[in-house]
Amino acid sequence: MIYVWLFLMGFAAFTISTISGGGGALMLVPAVNFAVAEWAVAPLVHLGNFIGRPTRIMLFWKHIRWDIVKAYLPFGAVGAFLGAWLFASIRLEWLQVIIGVFLLTSVWQYRFGKQQSTFPMKLSYFGWLGFLVCFLSSLIGATGAVLNPFYLNFGVEKEELVATKAANSFFIAIVQLSTYAGFGKLYGELWGYGLAIGVGAGLGNFLGKRLLRGMSSQRFRMWVLIMMLISGAVILAKQVMKWLA
Repeated sequence: MIYVWLFLMGFAAFTISTISGGGGALMLVPAVNFAVAEWAVAPLVHLGNFIGRPTRIMLFWKHIRWDIVKAYLPFGAVGAFLGAWLFASIRLEWLQVIIGVFLLTSVWQYRFGKQQSTFPMKLSYFGWLGFLVCFLSSLIGATGAVLNPFYLNFGVEKEELVATKAANSFFIAIVQLSTYAGFGKLYGELWGYGLAIGVGAGLGNFLGKRLLRGMSSQRFRMWVLIMMLISGAVILAKQVMKWLA
């Protein structure tokens, strides 16, 4: 039943994340946490994403912004390694609160879809952005929705946003998973669980692409903001419940 549950959650998360510019990993966090131990959430979510990403990359290959990928990956790889290395001994819970607040305030800054941009974004910024986001992602499991405001302010939307984020996430996951496995945080049955998530995610990509094809840019932007709002609320609620417990 755990395999079936993870498969269904992978399918649902990646279908929704395709039409909302990401956030699939964050949607998987509570689902994975329900099925396995909390300490296994970050490695398992990244593993499931890694297995499901090739399908999305193939489906959106021609839309990948390689200029962003080249700027993002070198710094992102360093951040991913450092975050995964620290994962075993450091759990910075307050980081999740900061991320949640950032996502919620970003929705307000965009005036719930009425404003096209909120701050200037340059190609060179993606390097340091990649380092910070990949570092945090390795520690807490999912931060993909945090990237959306930066892509939107750089003028990247719809297929380009989905494709470019998928390419970056796939290559960064190689570093993260290698480091997790090297430090003994990814082994045994977790590989089977990750495969179940990945297969479901791959199928979800197909459905998501069909839905995205007929969607206007304005509607896509609204879906992105909705996902940011939900992601921020989930992160904050999870952390508050943990503190209360």
